Parts: sequence; structure tokens; C-alpha cells
Amino acid sequence: MAVFVNTFFEKRVEQLFDLAELVEKAFSSAGLEYRVIGGLATYLYVEESEPDAGRLTKDIDIAVRREDLQMIAEAVKPFGLQFRSAAGVNMLAPAAERSARRAVHLVFTGEKVRPGYPEPAPELGPYRTIRGVRLIPLPDLIRMKLTSFRAKDEAHLKDLDEAGLITPEIETGLSPILRERLAQVRARE
Repeated sequence: MAVFVNTFFEKRVEQLFDLAELVEKAFSSAGLEYRVIGGLATYLYVEESEPDAGRLTKDIDIAVRREDLQMIAEAVKPFGLQFRSAAGVNMLAPAAERSARRAVHLVFTGEKVRPGYPEPAPELGPYRTIRGVRLIPLPDLIRMKLTSFRAKDEAHLKDLDEAGLITPEIETGLSPILRERLAQVRARE
């Protein structure tokens, strides 16, 4: 029986995890805290619960403390990454690449990503490790997805919900506006 492999997908997954590994090494070596948030966190939580159900993401988003920014910029240099800021987006990108396509986007804890968002990014607390990646706790990830509430966030929320990861306990901890948004996602089935 022939086995078909999507080598483009496999290569992309490998690139993402190589970049996540670089971030882990750089932050660990400097004693800095971060948490992976966004699409990669969603992918890992969903894949752990329901293999082959996760959606791949294009980049990596991490939550960091703004006061650590200078130390982060210095810590990543020996690992081939450099801090860049373009169009209001702070990122860590491979120094050898002119494109920021494979970048790590920085989100600052305790701050709203956009002024109109109902809640700020959560503070750094405990984390969960899956495949060597420090993940934001699942309830915080769900709150962040409901806060940004873009089309891709709704898709990620559907994946999390279908994998049984949005539990009644997590739902109870949501603010009224976020509970309302979750109801909207569920109504669009």
C-alpha cells in the first residue's frame, strides 16, 4: 500500500518547531520568561487532545513583559535572531533573512494588543509544555482568542471546542462579553 506524505506541510511544521526551539534556547539561556500564544499554542493543545485535528499556523506569537524587551533583543542575537519593529509590530526574525515571514511576534503582557480589545493580554503565570514549547495556560489562550476575535481566532476556537477543550469551568471564568462571543462561535456551526 502506498503512503503519501505532504512534504510541504511536514517541512513547514519542522520550520515552525525549529524556530520555537531557538526561542526556547535564547530565553532559557538568559533566564527570561515567555509563553507561546496564538495559533501554535492552539495547534499543540488541539493535537494533544485530538491528533490530526489541529490547523497549522504561519508564525509564532509569544507573550513577554515589555520591561524585558532590551534583554530579549540581546538574548536572541547569539541564536541568529534579531529584534525588529515594523508597522507597529514587534518581532524576532532570523537575522539572515530580509523577510519577516518566519517571525516570532511579541505581545506584551498586561497590555491590550489593540485599543478596542475588551481585555489585555494576561500576565505570565504558570505554563504548560507540549513538544518542548512553553504554552500559555489553556484558559488564558481561550480568553485571548475571544478577545481578538478575528476570523482565524474563531476557527481556532471551533477547533478547541470540538476537541472538548473549552470546558464548563473555563467558560464560567469568562467575562460576559467573552461568553457572548463564545456563544456566537458556537451558533455559527
